[in-house]
Amino acid sequence: MKLNVSCFTALFLSAGACAGTVIYTDSAHPVAGNPGPEVTVVLLDAPDRLQAQMFGPLPADPAQAEQQARAIVSSQAFQQRQQELSGAYVGLTHAWTLGLEKYPAVVFDDRWVVYGTTDVGTATQQLNAWKEKAQ
Repeated sequence: MKLNVSCFTALFLSAGACAGTVIYTDSAHPVAGNPGPEVTVVLLDAPDRLQAQMFGPLPADPAQAEQQARAIVSSQAFQQRQQELSGAYVGLTHAWTLGLEKYPAVVFDDRWVVYGTTDVGTATQQLNAWKEKAQ
């Protein structure tokens, strides 16, 4: 299936787009508390969930599945949600470029990673303790 190139443009123009404090998680590991407006939350399973919502279950027959997928891609609803899907892939791609090994993770300035929590306060304390110990 040929996809619209504009879906993927944002993926390649997003280097550094997630700098600052970013929580990388999925829907099975909800964000603890209210991280605040300066913290970006990236749900790593968002692209799969959005595609499942948009396409639903496709028929087992490849020809029917292709026909249904083409109808969905050309629909007005898909055009409206295309940017949302593209944005979800931007976050996922950035996680890959950072080399995140597991999640949840809190990333500070694309440089410091604290694994195992979605709580920014806890992650900040752990990072500061590590930095003090490393000095």
